Amino acid sequence: MGKLICDNISEIISDIVADYEKGRPIDKQDIFGQPGRDDVKEIIYKLNRIVYAGYYVDRTYRIYNLSTTIASITEDVAYNLNKQIALALHFDERMKGKSEEEIRAFAEDCTVQFMKKLPEIREYLDTDIEALYVGDSAAESKDAIIIAYPGLFAISVQRYAHVLYQLGIPILPRVMTEIAHSKTGIDINPGATIGKYFFIDHGTGVVVGETTVIGENVKIYQGVTLGALSTRGGRGLIDKKRHPTIEDNVTIYSGASILGGDTVIGEGSVIGGNVFLTKSVPAGTKVHVANQELKFDGKAFEKNTKEDDKQWFYII
Repeated sequence: MGKLICDNISEIISDIVADYEKGRPIDKQDIFGQPGRDDVKEIIYKLNRIVYAGYYVDRTYRIYNLSTTIASITEDVAYNLNKQIALALHFDERMKGKSEEEIRAFAEDCTVQFMKKLPEIREYLDTDIEALYVGDSAAESKDAIIIAYPGLFAISVQRYAHVLYQLGIPILPRVMTEIAHSKTGIDINPGATIGKYFFIDHGTGVVVGETTVIGENVKIYQGVTLGALSTRGGRGLIDKKRHPTIEDNVTIYSGASILGGDTVIGEGSVIGGNVFLTKSVPAGTKVHVANQELKFDGKAFEKNTKEDDKQWFYII
């Protein structure tokens, strides 16, 4: 280091250490008393090994008997998930005044409830794979969807996290979905309720808020936001329906924003690209932005004024 840094570094260190003595949340120093992101990431990987046993390989060993494979991974997940749930419960107001033994017992009960949900989660994910395969002409196979598609990965993680959210586990479900968010660019809050046959195509930039309710056979494209109409109410909006309801068989094209807890998109509706919508629409409605006026420089182009353009919808 240069002389200037050497002359000042001790004072800088002392100032930083002293700043930790103010008792703020940012001053917390117990790094072992909270869920670990790397541990949660490993749990997600092993949950995927349980759910998609033929697609996720542990390179350290190979076991070809399904029962033995599932047994070893499931016990591992149950053990480590229980530890992470117990850590997360220390941030739960319901646990205030509870003994460590009581917290551990509650964590065990939640772990068992979660693990028992895995067959149901697999049932839902099987329908999501079907929706992706049927709805995406570029999908080579269902195998390719499971191996490669970011939409399925994000949906899988959200379905795991949603069960923990329903059990009232703090922090941990959000850590899980933020891991998927950072990996895929798809941000689905663990609180969102999502029906079967959910289809996310491309996916980058998709945002689905906490109180969103999505029915069955819903298809959304990249850049779609299912969000809150306003956040000015701050924490006063907790436990209120802030995000829209999307009924069955709805398609929402790229860049559309649908906002508000009272907004309901009726069954079978189609929401066009770049639509900004803050009110409900009845079943079977097509909502679109009329073509913007395009200007072309050069004699080779002529302005197209066909009436059909105003009703144009696209498929990616």
